[in-house]
Amino acid sequence: MSSSPPRVLFVPVSGPSGMGEFARARSVADALRQRWPQVETHFVLHRDAPYARGLDHPVTLLPASPTLCTTEVLAVMREFRPDVVFFDNAGRTGLLRAAARAGARVVYVSSRRRQRYKAFRLRWMKLLDEHWISYPALLAGELGAFERLKLRLLGRPAIRFLDAVLAPADAAAADRLLGAGAAPDVVIVPGGGSRFHDVSITPAHFAGWATALAARGHSVVFVAGPAFDVPLPESPRLRVLRGVGGAALMAILQRTQLVLVNGGDTLLQALALGRPCVTVPIAGDQAARIARCAALGMVVSPAIDQVEPACAALLADAPARQALVARVQAIGLRDAMPGIVATLGEQLGLA
Repeated sequence: MSSSPPRVLFVPVSGPSGMGEFARARSVADALRQRWPQVETHFVLHRDAPYARGLDHPVTLLPASPTLCTTEVLAVMREFRPDVVFFDNAGRTGLLRAAARAGARVVYVSSRRRQRYKAFRLRWMKLLDEHWISYPALLAGELGAFERLKLRLLGRPAIRFLDAVLAPADAAAADRLLGAGAAPDVVIVPGGGSRFHDVSITPAHFAGWATALAARGHSVVFVAGPAFDVPLPESPRLRVLRGVGGAALMAILQRTQLVLVNGGDTLLQALALGRPCVTVPIAGDQAARIARCAALGMVVSPAIDQVEPACAALLADAPARQALVARVQAIGLRDAMPGIVATLGEQLGLA
């Protein structure tokens, strides 16, 4: 390592829709700087991503997602000179090779089958120091025989399954958003707010469910992502929050009786925090994950016309909520963040 401050470059896939990869990368960057304030971080993001501006980390804006901007990302790497490059479902072989040649440790996170397949190609395995598979093995699938064979042949990279990546909860931030000690009946998190072409459920459905639950007399907090543009008037029973950071969201989730959420990372975060969940898919890759969770008895996954009644029934049935939590606890989902920070600290020569 050089005498300059340790540096981490974050390269999550990004664009006008979707924000799961960015949210995970931001939480990791926040936790890393909280543990070691001397660490310098830098992001490369699509300029049209709704979360690209106002980020509490230096950022270079690109004309497209980093995977499509190899020349621009290489220029950032040359100027920033990172010790670790954190790719989250983004990147091409040339970028990984350039990072490795520059002496940086290379971390790759895969959360979809296609990206996992790419990361298990031999030419990528030779370049990666760490391959982190988002979601626990019971949802993402254990390593297959061919994957294990390749690992035995190459002896790399280190493979880790990430059950849930939790930002450190910020109770003070939650108090500022909700009021001191406020505890809503239900928190609704529809993701970044984008509409995806491969499913029929949209952010507007979540807005409708929020309004209906508030009309029943429940206190509802709706966490609107940066791309959420559906009109949703507030009322004494319905609070709409925007620009909620990961640390504040974790604290808000800890306070609620029930979470209505899509099938992305926030679902696993809520489960790891011991919150009962009603969940519906808002993107095509979420349906199978939700079905697996439902089959294990971890969540309630109703039909689209039964979401509001299912939420109301659970809010009225504390034993049913406790039974959901008990099943999740028996499976043993863990917060991956402490291990992530420790691993990055070792790679940066800090731990």
